[in-house]
Amino acid sequence: MALDQYQEEEEGMSFLDHLEALRWHILRAVSAVLVFSVAAFIAKDFVFGILILGPSKVDFLTYRLLCEVGNYLGVTALCIDDLPFTIQSRQMTGQFSMHMTSSFVVGIIAAFPYLFWEVWRFISPGLYSKEKNAARGAVFFVSFLFLSGASFGYYILSPLSINFLANYQLDPSITNEFDITSYVSTLSMLVLASAIMFQLPVVVYFLSMSGLVTSRMLKAYRKHSIVVILVLSAVITPPDVISQLLIAMPIVVLYEVGIEIAKRLEKKRALKEAELGTKNVDE
Repeated sequence: MALDQYQEEEEGMSFLDHLEALRWHILRAVSAVLVFSVAAFIAKDFVFGILILGPSKVDFLTYRLLCEVGNYLGVTALCIDDLPFTIQSRQMTGQFSMHMTSSFVVGIIAAFPYLFWEVWRFISPGLYSKEKNAARGAVFFVSFLFLSGASFGYYILSPLSINFLANYQLDPSITNEFDITSYVSTLSMLVLASAIMFQLPVVVYFLSMSGLVTSRMLKAYRKHSIVVILVLSAVITPPDVISQLLIAMPIVVLYEVGIEIAKRLEKKRALKEAELGTKNVDE
């Protein structure tokens, strides 16, 4: 009831009133990010010592699970007993700036559901009732896919990429000593890129709902899409085939999910058109 009243109030607003409403939505969204960022900054031992540096340690959850799978299959190569690299700070402000950066990234990820909800609250009053019904649950699905993508990037893509880069050597005399800036930037990019790419079904849904794409079109350009996905995977991941395939495979699956979503929307649209045609004939 409160949300309906809020929507009715926004529908009768002027342009300046809409700008004022947008300002408050942005302020609330930014405030949420700042609150989570400050909380992450204060919880340094957990956020940085466990969360950020987790994939750089051999006792990380992903490495332990891989080792258990390897023991079960009798493949000892899956056990990661050593990550031959050290993390250093070569700049005077390196540790502090990365503490700030990592806290901000954690704040964005933690506050994303609320952040998107504020965006949706501003957009939804401008939609027709049919569009609102079609987009019902958008906040949940967008947030779910974003957090699923972030989890995939953190637990799957990041540790395997870090393991590859840590063990890659041109010559045994060269030791890997990574700067903290490079480590945090790489980890953040992998997590956020995965979270964004997992939004593909939502993008396909809205494009299909607006009539810009069809399931036939998506099928026709399937091969081209796979090439584009592989190129994007190569851009956002380290230059190893395993990492590229790891990010590409779920995106390809999500593309196929998008095709099924487009099919269902087309069937619903066809049924509605048939019902309208029947009513017009009866009249």
